Amino acid sequence: MSATLPRSALIIIDVQESFRQTADWSDADLPAFKSAILRLDRGAREAGIPVVHIFHIGKAGPFTRESGFAVPQEWLPGAPSVVFEKHTHNAFTDTGLDLWLRRRQIDHLVITGIRTEQCCETTTRVASDIGYTVDYVTDATLTFPMTHATSGRVYSPAEIKAHTELVLQNRFARIASVDDALANWQTSRAA
Repeated sequence: MSATLPRSALIIIDVQESFRQTADWSDADLPAFKSAILRLDRGAREAGIPVVHIFHIGKAGPFTRESGFAVPQEWLPGAPSVVFEKHTHNAFTDTGLDLWLRRRQIDHLVITGIRTEQCCETTTRVASDIGYTVDYVTDATLTFPMTHATSGRVYSPAEIKAHTELVLQNRFARIASVDDALANWQTSRAA
């Protein structure tokens, strides 16, 4: 008897122009991030995997709808399967995402997007807690240096990503590469 393969969705979180308007923004890691997202998007569409875009709508600054910046970054492919707006750090609270996924019997999520340790990590934790299996594709997440409020130490994006992997692995998600996710979709498609 063969095991039932999971039904997947690619979740792309907060890849929006709002971030370019913040003091934290840096283009340093953008080329690799962009390449990873584009590979996953293309692979998902080729495998018939739904692509879900999530955008953060805030109450002030460049994340408000009125700012005109709460829109996809210009390079992000259009025509996703669905778009949800969120007002919290996770993509589930009051968005309709969970219902949309469950109605399609999707039980496996591939999480990507902007800020590795913030909305991507928080969405991963919530997804796991409510019953989804998650592949967290670190190389398809983007973050920026952060300064510790007490010590003043600056943590690099690589250090932040390593910490996120440490706390998610085998607790909330499988840490996966772009190649891992693509191979998984190919396996599911071939079955």
